[in-house]
Amino acid sequence: MTEYKTIEDLGDLSGKVAMLRADLNVPMDENFNVTNTARIDRTVPTIKNLMEKGAKVVVISHFGRPEGKGDMKNSLSHIVKDLEKALGKKVVFVEDCIGEVVENTVKNMSNDEILLLENLRFYNEEKKGDETFAKELVKVCDVYVSDAFSTAHRAHASMVAAAKQRPSSMGLLMAEEVNALSTGLNNPVRPLIAVVGGSKVSTKLDLLNNLVKKVDKLVISGGMAHTFMKANGIDTINEENSLVQMDMLDTAKEIMATAKANNCEIILPKDVVVSKEFKPMAEHKTVELSDIPQTGWSLLDVGAKTIEAINAKLDECKTLVWNGPLGVFEMKPFDKATNAVAEHAAKLTEEGKLTSVAGGGDTVSALENAGVANKFTYISTAGGAFLEWMEGKELPGVQVMKK
Repeated sequence: MTEYKTIEDLGDLSGKVAMLRADLNVPMDENFNVTNTARIDRTVPTIKNLMEKGAKVVVISHFGRPEGKGDMKNSLSHIVKDLEKALGKKVVFVEDCIGEVVENTVKNMSNDEILLLENLRFYNEEKKGDETFAKELVKVCDVYVSDAFSTAHRAHASMVAAAKQRPSSMGLLMAEEVNALSTGLNNPVRPLIAVVGGSKVSTKLDLLNNLVKKVDKLVISGGMAHTFMKANGIDTINEENSLVQMDMLDTAKEIMATAKANNCEIILPKDVVVSKEFKPMAEHKTVELSDIPQTGWSLLDVGAKTIEAINAKLDECKTLVWNGPLGVFEMKPFDKATNAVAEHAAKLTEEGKLTSVAGGGDTVSALENAGVANKFTYISTAGGAFLEWMEGKELPGVQVMKK
């Protein structure tokens, strides 16, 4: 982490105002009750750290997609009580993120309270990366700290331009994210295995093309595995019983050729679970690839042979990077393969045999469903940023934190 600026690089913070760019974009129900506080909880250590160093903390964040206009549905005021509960301190909410009201409130804040400013995306200038807007934002602070790794792939005003206006650093969460992902993909202990799922090959082309050059073994799962299976000569797969993308067969063959040239072993399903209906507990059966029914059944998961094969590959590896489930994990019993492999990865992690890093919305939900999210080495809070990191892209919000 020596190449990036951390809070320690900011020096003495006594009496200074620290602006913290957090990601408080949490899920809510129709009554504006937060249904998952994970992002709030993971922001707390940085806030407390800054306060312990004597700083007054002003928190900024985006929330939802208000598209440049204020509305109560997308107001950050709804999370005040949850943030207060997580911190055990008073949180003062300000109904704007720039301007005179913000400036006056910051001047009058006490050392033992935290300010939370209104949704950054109530201003179009935020998503445009506007430098003037960024200057208005940081007018009230002495230092800027970014903990929003999940937005680091966006060159928004609060992520990049603001960081350039003041002495800046990563927060504890962003530093943890970058360190974990570097360990997982950039500087891994080998052999390195990746598990990648998703419904379509077309949405993960950059990811697959990057991974086959970096990992030693690549498990391709979910709906996109159907295209690779078809490209690999499994003629029983068709557009009626699977999510095969016929226009991507040549692309799949090219990816497999690149993998072979880079000594990357690709692991595809050896058997599949097919179902008559797309609903929980629907009639289903496990079949060999040569016996996949041509009509009336759909591929919803992989079978016991595939689970056994993937787990055997995990046993051979030292590092795992995971993005995407193996099947339709949202419906029982089609979560069986995802759960079994996740449990095995968690067991290896607990035994100290595997460093496991996972991320992406569906992935986190799948690991939570399997009951092992707290047993992996690291679970990323990010979706798009995690994917772009795995794709080998530079993230503007991380690049700006280089020393």
